[in-house]
Amino acid sequence: MYVLGDIAYASNNGESLKIENMKILDKLCMLVTFSNGEKRIFDASKLLQYPIYKQLEDYEVFKSARLQNGIIVWNNGKIDISPETVYINSFEYEEKIEEIG
Repeated sequence: MYVLGDIAYASNNGESLKIENMKILDKLCMLVTFSNGEKRIFDASKLLQYPIYKQLEDYEVFKSARLQNGIIVWNNGKIDISPETVYINSFEYEEKIEEIG
């Protein structure tokens, strides 16, 4: 990722990564499923240092997150973030399934 002016841009990693699903878990935290099949916990708190993302501190704005063409957008598309940046600012997630019986 690089910043030019007040805008954060993702670097090009060659392969197109998309977000297939996301679920808000808590303030500034969501579970994200990527096109490569990985599920990760995205922590948006690191983004607050950039002026455009400062609005995400407002939980109403954060929970307005929607998927648009494999990209997370907020505030009716006024704020967006690349899948690569979401991936970089996320942590591995392992689903644990309990057996019954």
